[in-house]
Amino acid sequence: MRLSLRFLLPLGIALAGIAYAVIPLVDRLALQWFVRDLDIRAALITNATQESLAGLVRDEAGEQKLSRFLDRIVTDERVYAVGLCASDGTRLYATASFPRTIDCSSSVLDDDRHRVLQIPTGPVHLSVNSITWEGEALGKLIILHDMSFVERRSADTKEYLFYLFASIAAVVALITVVIAEISWRGWISSIKALISGETLLRAPGAVRARPPRSLQPIARDLRALVQDLEMQRRSRDESQTTWGPEALRRILREDLKGDEVLIVSNREPYIHVRRNGNVVEVQRPASGLVTALEPVMRACSGTWIAHGAGSADRDTVDARDHVMVPPERPSYRIRRVWLTREEEQGYYYGFSNEGMWPLCHIAHTRPVFRNEDWQEYRRVNQRFADVVVQEAQTEDPIVLVQDYHFALLPRMIREQLPRATIITFWHIPWPNFESFGILPWREEILDGMLGSSILGFHTQSHCNNFFDTVDRFLEARVDRETFSVSYRGDPTEVRRYPISIEWPPAALRNQASVAECRRAVRERLSLPAATRLAVGVDRLDYTKGILERFRAVERLLELEPRWIGQFAFVQVAAPSRSTIDEYQNFEARVRELADAINVRFGQPGYKPIILLIEHHDVNQVYELYRAAELCYVSSLHDGMNLVAKEFIAARDDDQGVLILSQFTGAARELADALIVNPYDIDQAAAALHLALDMTPEEQRVRMRSMRSLVQEFNVYRWAGRMLMDAARMRHRGRVLSRTQGVEARTMIR
Repeated sequence: MRLSLRFLLPLGIALAGIAYAVIPLVDRLALQWFVRDLDIRAALITNATQESLAGLVRDEAGEQKLSRFLDRIVTDERVYAVGLCASDGTRLYATASFPRTIDCSSSVLDDDRHRVLQIPTGPVHLSVNSITWEGEALGKLIILHDMSFVERRSADTKEYLFYLFASIAAVVALITVVIAEISWRGWISSIKALISGETLLRAPGAVRARPPRSLQPIARDLRALVQDLEMQRRSRDESQTTWGPEALRRILREDLKGDEVLIVSNREPYIHVRRNGNVVEVQRPASGLVTALEPVMRACSGTWIAHGAGSADRDTVDARDHVMVPPERPSYRIRRVWLTREEEQGYYYGFSNEGMWPLCHIAHTRPVFRNEDWQEYRRVNQRFADVVVQEAQTEDPIVLVQDYHFALLPRMIREQLPRATIITFWHIPWPNFESFGILPWREEILDGMLGSSILGFHTQSHCNNFFDTVDRFLEARVDRETFSVSYRGDPTEVRRYPISIEWPPAALRNQASVAECRRAVRERLSLPAATRLAVGVDRLDYTKGILERFRAVERLLELEPRWIGQFAFVQVAAPSRSTIDEYQNFEARVRELADAINVRFGQPGYKPIILLIEHHDVNQVYELYRAAELCYVSSLHDGMNLVAKEFIAARDDDQGVLILSQFTGAARELADALIVNPYDIDQAAAALHLALDMTPEEQRVRMRSMRSLVQEFNVYRWAGRMLMDAARMRHRGRVLSRTQGVEARTMIR
């Protein structure tokens, strides 16, 4: 023991000295790395925007367009401010956050350069880049990147290094005590091997010296700890990731090590129905949830658990109620759950869609709550929880729970699979706590949701509403700085994950050209070739603003009679929840208003509103998108709305105008759409008129900007961020468990 103690103090001093020298060096190298990345990023922004900026600078009437264009650049979370200087030293435009201390005559702008500046709000990276066009110097683009993320990552790096050296010190001290009987020479050799990493890591193909038998368990733990810390560091930086199916597979393969993934939703991605006697047809429902999750599941190759509602669903499953999909190229499986008519009526039509749906949507429809519906809701949630446990092949699967149909499910899964990582995504808005307070079973719903490891919403305002609701109705600790809730001893992270669509959309691969789609759609609808076409695509639901949309068309024709006979609005309305009285009444009102407008403004062979209350498959919908001059999304309250993003993705010709309700989550992202209040009929009518008269050049600028955003923030990024957060939580849990194991072995020895 005395021999061991002789080495502890020198060892501690040596490790402290190494840490003191290494940590600042790593900090400096990391800063140089980040500055170099920001230099490259600024150059990419300049190159990508140079053509558009050159056109706007040379356009004497383009000042307002220029300001909008530069303001859009600042929406990037790391771009702090942007300024544009003319060649003569005058400032053409600067965003609101641009520092006053930097002007176009400042010495920092004498030539193209990059540097780090300190301003009152913190450090920023300044990049000056020349804007030229056809050999003519038009000015300089000044880009300021916020470098606060560098400070955060630097702090994380220092923390990781501190814990690494502390772990090495603790382990080496343990080794010293345990193997004090080992000879002086063997002891020194072992310590050198551990500190240098020779026993922990090796290059590919190199021969690794094995540590003494007594050190092997600790070396194995240290090796796993270093790998986990490195993996966590990599997973934090998503800025360098190109999001697509391969990125998801990489996360599953490297960060999650191939862990099991299960999805639970009410609606299934493929439905088997019987047509014309014995002919079985496969349908893909027109659902935003399915649109978002189906490409994710194809990338992950997991199991999708859903209610089997198709008339031929039972005939197409195996003995375990499984069916492989997609039919043309199976890559994952559906596990179908069967419900009785009474269960479906109470759980789905009753509590979910007559209670929770209107409660969460501010659409002036009164929610209905019945105790018998609540009991069916609980029973069905428990049924799905039991199926999840049956399908799970491991004790710690990743379970993605979808939407308001399964608010109780996370807690029920947690009780049976305590080590599972449960990610719940709420696809509809979350109301303020006053509205939520009318729910008779509010505490039970919140308790169920807080069984999740991660809880996701579309927007930060929905997250904030959830925090307020938990604060009001539960004895829980809400931490708004770390975006987490601690309840019943378990933490739940509450995050914003704006959902999107796959890019490029699979439905676009088989589409004809835009010109061919225009011709085919107008022929099918018996419209003249010159007719200007607008389209709306929705479920037949009172939250979608279909009545307000029709009134806007009516007002347009009142104010601008020249569009009578020249303009038609095609409304695709998929029947939905037709057994509920409110939906039956709503369909009747929609038909009545469309007929009234057609009678008032129609002519022989012409109807201003073409109402198609029928299911359209995704290929038909994309054909309509490509054939139309504009798309109007008028939701009265919406989580995100993927129709808006589908229309943008369909327009690879960079034409078309999107009119978007301010009450959609998408309105916070798609600033180049015409944003309207759908209740303001005159404003909506004016937007329709503006869209129909918009020049091709302006359409191109707006559409390119929105397509770039939808391409970057696609559904793979949405899913990838959730899976990366899940990987981070699982790595942290494993490190803590491993650390506790080392401590336990230390106590035993």
